[in-house]
Amino acid sequence: METIYSGFVVFLFVLAVFDLSVGVSNDAVNFLNSAIGAKAATFKTIIIIAAVGIFCGATMSNGMMEIARHGIFRPEQFYFNELMYIFLAVMVTDIVLLDIFNSLGMPTSTTVSMVFELLGATFALTLIKLASDPTGMLSIADLMNTEKALSVIMAIFVSVAIAFFFGAVVQFLSRLLFTFNYKSNLKWKIGLFGGVAATSIIYFMLIKGIKDLSFMNADTKNFIHDNTFLIIGCCFVVFTIIMQILHACKVNVFKIIVLMGTFALAMAFAGNDLVNFIGVPLAGYSSYTDYVANGNGDPTSFLMGSLNSPARTPFIFLLIAGVIMVYSLVTSKKAYNVVKTSVDLARQDVGDEMFGSSRMARSLVRSSTTAANAISRIMPVGIKRWINNRFNSDEVILENGAAFDLVRAAVNLVMAGLLIALGTSLKLPLSTTYVAFMVAMGTSLADRAWGRESAVFRITGVLSVIGGWFITAGAAFTFCFLVVLVMYYGGMIATVALVILAIILLIRSNIKYNKKKKAEKTDNLFNRLLASKDKEEIRYLLSQHIANNEADYMDYVAQLYQQVTDGFINEDLKNLRRADSSLKNKKTELKKIRRKEMIGMRRIDKELAIEKNTWFHLASNSTQQILYCLRRICEPCEEHVDNNFSPIAKERVKEFVPLRDTLIYLLNRTKAIIVNGNYKEVDEIRSECDKLKEALSRTRKLQMNRMQDEKDNLAVSYVYLNMLQESQELVSSLRHLLRATRSFQTD
Repeated sequence: METIYSGFVVFLFVLAVFDLSVGVSNDAVNFLNSAIGAKAATFKTIIIIAAVGIFCGATMSNGMMEIARHGIFRPEQFYFNELMYIFLAVMVTDIVLLDIFNSLGMPTSTTVSMVFELLGATFALTLIKLASDPTGMLSIADLMNTEKALSVIMAIFVSVAIAFFFGAVVQFLSRLLFTFNYKSNLKWKIGLFGGVAATSIIYFMLIKGIKDLSFMNADTKNFIHDNTFLIIGCCFVVFTIIMQILHACKVNVFKIIVLMGTFALAMAFAGNDLVNFIGVPLAGYSSYTDYVANGNGDPTSFLMGSLNSPARTPFIFLLIAGVIMVYSLVTSKKAYNVVKTSVDLARQDVGDEMFGSSRMARSLVRSSTTAANAISRIMPVGIKRWINNRFNSDEVILENGAAFDLVRAAVNLVMAGLLIALGTSLKLPLSTTYVAFMVAMGTSLADRAWGRESAVFRITGVLSVIGGWFITAGAAFTFCFLVVLVMYYGGMIATVALVILAIILLIRSNIKYNKKKKAEKTDNLFNRLLASKDKEEIRYLLSQHIANNEADYMDYVAQLYQQVTDGFINEDLKNLRRADSSLKNKKTELKKIRRKEMIGMRRIDKELAIEKNTWFHLASNSTQQILYCLRRICEPCEEHVDNNFSPIAKERVKEFVPLRDTLIYLLNRTKAIIVNGNYKEVDEIRSECDKLKEALSRTRKLQMNRMQDEKDNLAVSYVYLNMLQESQELVSSLRHLLRATRSFQTD
């Protein structure tokens, strides 16, 4: 029996390795968002600083894992085998759940997931124990500690409100102080700002980051507690002088602040959130050692009251955890995906908006716009003009490719650290994830980054992330509840099967994600377009972006047209359904592409934009019309085949295939013209398009005559006629596209 449970402990540590990996991938946004978004240093430098912070925080943590040992359940009421089921269920659920969020690029809280997984598993076994209690004296309060779960729920509301409000207020004041052209408004201000910022970061590290590290004995803690204000005062004076000297030496103080904040948050994250990843496996290990020593070989009768006592984690576990966390940070592609979500939602200018629109977001934007207009009407004109001058975003100083400037990045990190430190000292349940994310959203709002063109999309994104936090709680509770029941009633076989399944799902998820990322083309051209200030370069990049997308689209249309027509001719329902799904996705993709290109059009020379606007929109509308033609062809074909109606006659196939092949040939030639930039052939292809239209028109009229014959099958005849009509429309749209593309791309 001991051998089996020793295997369970090994499983727990294997799962801990995976959990550390997916956990770091998700929580990396807490400390990487600001530095990466502002391009405070090279990506490699930022990662190194964050990695050092993580390693220091992990290895110097004191390893007090109380929440996993007795924070949710009352261990004295549970037997060894029951707790092992709880621990395994929590780890299985955690790695799968966090990996799902990472794949979606959604930041969530590892604390929420762990607490509610423990709560769900404990609740399941509590119900079982209450149902089998012969005395009837046990109650839920005897078995569970529900206060922690309530505090986590409160943390979401408190953190969201406090962080967003103070982030917006402080950023508004900071922008009034420095403006977007901050380099011309530093002088003496930067020393004071740098002193306040650096002192806040040190205060954060003292209160939240290093208060529980291994070298912090009781005397040191008492000294810090008794002399907090003296330490803060001395730090402020020293750092103010240092920052002013650095500024005099032409050093960008904001970069120093951002990198200091990145290190502090990374260190605090590793030191405080380590329990979320290894707390449960270590509690399982501690339970196992106690059982081996005192359990007398009976796991079903040995109560685990020993978990009520505090325990320190052996240094070797902390060292290994630190190494795994650093490795995960450096290598995880999903970490970059989560960071990208936060950075895009906080971007200063209009960018690639990854979220759609929602009714709540639209209502909030309308209400906010109405309120802002009302305030604007009563505000004195002089004050309004002064504020607008301070918020002139045309003067913004951005590092190459940055989403926002260093002033905002510094405010993000300082406010996140300060709020977390203050919350900790006041015993407010503020979450690192929630605070870091919502401060970034508040500062972006104050910076007027949420313009009318992007506000709806970004608010939808913020609401999606906040909703995801609550979904995390519900999903963690429900899934873990079910998993522990399967393990409890399924025994060893079910337990091992679920553990192996979790590992397989995680590996499979990573393989699929990597394949997906390889398949997805990074839009480097658009990113370069956004970063560029040169009108000529922007014009060239925009032309290349449009040409590349049109060439890819022609290739897509040719393949889809053949897929749909072949699906109808061969009665291949599976292919037709795939085509239908692909066309729906392509519609969304085209909307995103058009939005990007319209952003590009706004950045080129104004006179040139006016000249090219007609051709740009004609080309864009033509691509949409081609897509609609394909959808109108696909839907009747799919419905016909799905209903198992009579197939198209072989004579009609012989009649149609040459026309179909000619159209595909013209699409491929169009692609070649766009790729090569040889628009001299456009007139020739347009002439061939006219010939094909005439051929399709003759065939269509012939088919209409056939349909008057009573022997002709109306169902299949209708689909064939529709195919001819829409093919003709597709050719017309192709002609318009060729003309518009030539006019846009050539001078």
